Amino acid sequence: MNRLSISCNIFFGNSYWIGVFERVEDGKLSAVKVTFGKEPNDKEVYEYIINHYTKFNFGSSVTTKKKVKIKNPKRLQRAVKKSCNKTFSSKSQQALKLQFEEYKKERKKNCSIQREERKKYLFELKKLKRKRKHRGK
Repeated sequence: MNRLSISCNIFFGNSYWIGVFERVEDGKLSAVKVTFGKEPNDKEVYEYIINHYTKFNFGSSVTTKKKVKIKNPKRLQRAVKKSCNKTFSSKSQQALKLQFEEYKKERKKNCSIQREERKKYLFELKKLKRKRKHRGK
């Protein structure tokens, strides 16, 4: 059975408000980082999720342990209070880092391909110039 849970942690980093959206699907955690300008209120976050969730680029995933569901309401309330004080998990940091590394490799590959194409283009221009010079034009 497919299980999907999503959580959002918003914190102040450097000079902007940052939201980390974590998605756990079948025991695999993937995360995406979103930068907000000013401090967002609950309504703005809710609208942002509704309007932009389909555009989120959740990268590669990291396996996680299955969480046990807490049934006691008082314990659940304590867990929510504890999670509010805690920063986002290191698993989501790993997922974001993995996503960044993949992006970096892809960018490096594209740059090398463009560099080779540029090199070939310049060589063809040189060859053409030598040919014209040899013809006497």
